Amino acid sequence: MKKLSTLKSARAVALQTLIRVLDDNSYSNISLNNNLIKSNLSQADQNFAARIVYGTIQEKIYLEYQLRRLIKTKLKENYLYPLLLLSAYQIFFMDSVPNRAVLNEANKLAKEFGKKHSVGYKIVNGILHSLIRQGSVLPSVKDKIDYLSVKESTPKWLVSYLISHWGEQRAAKILASINKSAKNTVRVSHLAEQKLVKENLTNLGFAPIDSEIANDELILAHGGVFKTQLFHEGKLTIQDEAASLAVSAFNFSGNEKVLDACSAPGGKTVQIAENLPQGQVTALDIHEKKLNLVLANSRRMNVASKVLVKPLDARKADTVFDKGEFAKILVDAPCSGLGLIRRKPEIRYTKTKSDLINLQRIQLEILDHISSLISAGGELVYSTCTITKEEDEDVVKSFLETHSQFELQPFTAGKLSAPSGMLKILPDSYDSDGFFIAKFIVRG
Repeated sequence: MKKLSTLKSARAVALQTLIRVLDDNSYSNISLNNNLIKSNLSQADQNFAARIVYGTIQEKIYLEYQLRRLIKTKLKENYLYPLLLLSAYQIFFMDSVPNRAVLNEANKLAKEFGKKHSVGYKIVNGILHSLIRQGSVLPSVKDKIDYLSVKESTPKWLVSYLISHWGEQRAAKILASINKSAKNTVRVSHLAEQKLVKENLTNLGFAPIDSEIANDELILAHGGVFKTQLFHEGKLTIQDEAASLAVSAFNFSGNEKVLDACSAPGGKTVQIAENLPQGQVTALDIHEKKLNLVLANSRRMNVASKVLVKPLDARKADTVFDKGEFAKILVDAPCSGLGLIRRKPEIRYTKTKSDLINLQRIQLEILDHISSLISAGGELVYSTCTITKEEDEDVVKSFLETHSQFELQPFTAGKLSAPSGMLKILPDSYDSDGFFIAKFIVRG
């Protein structure tokens, strides 16, 4: 593996990252950030490397389809296949990069990453020349699942799932949507003056506009807000507009004792704390190290005095806390994360249909074990960052069947209403994350 100290170009950083992601199943964001920190690249080159990494992962099925007929020999060195993929991504998706530049840089990388006396650069050169001559190819549109799978670079099982639940037209729109760039969204703290924050962001060149679904969310023209004084002073935080709606589904009085059952990294914990001038939120997470993120977020957002953290599996909460101890509980449950594909493109390749049922079991166990901790008349909000029926509506149905003291409660979250007590946001609805929220109350 190439030493990080020798990664002097954006493409070298991208290639090293993709080797880790494809060979070791490393998280793309963590691997890329680690490589960037040690690379000394300019901001422009960092952005270029990031685009190549995330774009290559996002379009992996499409790119593999383009290359599959052209690779006629076993690629023995581990850098070769990732190099072909990232080069193909530039050829098909980066019009501003001339093909000759892609070929030249691929040749340099092959020589840099190859073993001594390696002829890998010849293999890469030959395949890429053939790829340029071949151009883009797609399966027949007659096979809708195969066609959409390649065109939108999504596994066939997920394409089939979307079609079976929302039909071909809507499925195609959802798939096209998840391949768009994620919006740069921030949530303005309840403790800050939104108008003033918006003016400051405008002066800094972020061109903020109001979210169409959340009251306290702003959409920015570009990233980098984490470097501003506004961010460091806790006037705002980076949070998707759909995700912020889960907390706004509660009706806070301001003095409640609240439980955030699955809290890390703490975005929703902080949001709850901002609504509690006299109350307190207890944040649980099964991983103790992740609670450090919750504490760091709460300190930066100036609500640390309202936040308690406890390392605990939410399925054991009823052995630690008293019956009826909390007026409100948020279960932002562990899930398949299929609503986050736009931000985390590798999710589409790591999840399977069987995961949906396995996760449903965990989700119901959490709900069961925290259900006794809510006081009479209290509120329970269940949310996921996925769009699957198994993890959303089916969980709600199963929970109500075994917990007759609960009922769904209509709610308004931000600018959206949920008269049924359930709100499903698909990725193409507002170009936000896919998200699900259900609100229950305990009969008094």
